[in-house]
Amino acid sequence: MIHELSKYWGLVVFRGVMAVVFAILAFLWPALTLSVLVIFLGAYFLVDGIFSIIHGFQIMKKDESWWTFLLIGLMGLVAGGIMLFMPGVTAVFLVTLVAIWAVVTGLLEIIVAIRLRKEITGEWMLILAGILSVAFGILIFMQPLAGVVVLAWYLGFYALLLGIFLLSVGFRLRKVHKGFESHHQKHA
Repeated sequence: MIHELSKYWGLVVFRGVMAVVFAILAFLWPALTLSVLVIFLGAYFLVDGIFSIIHGFQIMKKDESWWTFLLIGLMGLVAGGIMLFMPGVTAVFLVTLVAIWAVVTGLLEIIVAIRLRKEITGEWMLILAGILSVAFGILIFMQPLAGVVVLAWYLGFYALLLGIFLLSVGFRLRKVHKGFESHHQKHA
């Protein structure tokens, strides 16, 4: 499993970079109007979803946990599509959608991390990212009527931490991949 995942370490790093960029945008413009926030968030969810689905299909034949990446991607596509193609959604619907996405994505990230724990060191970063996602979703459920600025700050902090965790996992996977390549070259 780890060998297949390590081949696509770049996708994990890309997701981390995207999350950090989104966080920076949320911090720079916390008073964005709801419609602009919906567009930024929808675009982030769509792109993240696409890359998660690609990753799931890339490892499908060699890893039985491919479906978790597919579900994470589908959640991103659905959430992003609703936000981009139905921008007139109410603030409460947006907050609920973000909360559901965060909880489901977090649970799936925890599942992947548990499966990886015997094959990679530092899997706790992915578990922490999953716990962070679930906690973020619960926090949003608890304060559904928080203002747009508060939601932007929550999203910014969440995206920044998630991005850092994903970058860490991605670079660990890169190191594992390089180890597999050098081992393969020595025995070839």
